[in-house]
Amino acid sequence: MTTPGSAIAGTVAGRPQPQTTAETAGGPFVRHAPDGRRTMYVDTQTPGGFMGRPMVSAPGWAKGYRINVTAAASTITTGALPASGQGALDTPNNWAQLVQMKDAFGTQLLTGPGWDMTFLVPLLSGQFGIDLTRSLQNLPTWTGVTATSNAFTVGTYLPFEFAKSYGVISGANAALLPVLQINMQPFAGMNSGTLTAQGAWSESVDCDFYWLPNVSADPPGIGTTCQWIFQPGNPPVPSNFSGLVQLPRLGGYLSVLGMDFRDSTGARVDGWGAATNRVKLVVDGVPLVDSLLSTVYEDMAISMGIGALVNGTQTAAGSATNPRPLGVLAFSRKTSLAQRDFGLLETGEIFLSTNPGTQCELAAYPWGSISNAPGILNAVIGQVVPSGTIVQGLPEV
Repeated sequence: MTTPGSAIAGTVAGRPQPQTTAETAGGPFVRHAPDGRRTMYVDTQTPGGFMGRPMVSAPGWAKGYRINVTAAASTITTGALPASGQGALDTPNNWAQLVQMKDAFGTQLLTGPGWDMTFLVPLLSGQFGIDLTRSLQNLPTWTGVTATSNAFTVGTYLPFEFAKSYGVISGANAALLPVLQINMQPFAGMNSGTLTAQGAWSESVDCDFYWLPNVSADPPGIGTTCQWIFQPGNPPVPSNFSGLVQLPRLGGYLSVLGMDFRDSTGARVDGWGAATNRVKLVVDGVPLVDSLLSTVYEDMAISMGIGALVNGTQTAAGSATNPRPLGVLAFSRKTSLAQRDFGLLETGEIFLSTNPGTQCELAAYPWGSISNAPGILNAVIGQVVPSGTIVQGLPEV
């Protein structure tokens, strides 16, 4: 019971209440910036179309873009997956023909062919899944492709964050936003049948982000980016060649050095030859790795889990395990904490430091016998470009 004239304090029913879970000031950025996700857009395209809608702002720091593509059934005469060439092993993960991802200032974060940017980067980088989920084909959304209708569902991720809260990009300024542009794969690149009625492709793009903290706290190394570079090596590789192939000149801290080897038709092949061959990763003329090829395969299995559960390589499109994809070789520099890559739990201590004058090369003795020679060694490399001195250690703890 109240006495006359006493003040009565209360709140209005249904009115949003102040956030009660705020942390006290101090400590790392992730303590104050919870994970969030919001829709960028949902669109409908067709094979050969173009995804390029403007992004919308997210109230915080973007970690990466989640993309889901669902292709409805088409009417096809004698539909079949490609038996040879570039689409033979890549379908349906080659639904994108070309991907260009830029931050708000025009910095190229991911640029290259669709299979490499939307499938190989999540597999090699550790910036999305971990263990079996590094392969998109082991995620619940992935359904493969039906040859007679070209229907499929694929989920993927374009990552910015390369260690916990490190590498994120600004997403809160509605006047200064990232740009995502994707050229869709033409129908003929995914199916060799005759198309009579095209099913619609539905694409959704979501942004994973950290909310703006309610205290003064910034992510480590603001302006630092992890850029995934795709460039062909030089020279082209003839059958049974013994020698060096030059990788592109870089200029940052390399987290993963990935290789995508293809023959003259664009098909992925193991161009480095038999597992008993020796391969060398040479930096400025010094062999950093000089090893049996089979041992490099074991390194991939130990550090990244690629090929650890299947004794062999990818032999057909839609393999639902985690083998080493045919034509793929990788050297991980994300094993600072152990002999394996723990994804975003990474200190960056052993990233390979390079500058624009550094020359990286790969050699095989000999390279493999290539039916459709010459082969092309494509480099798919994660390069951390710091905004100042690179942040090493675990700034998020």
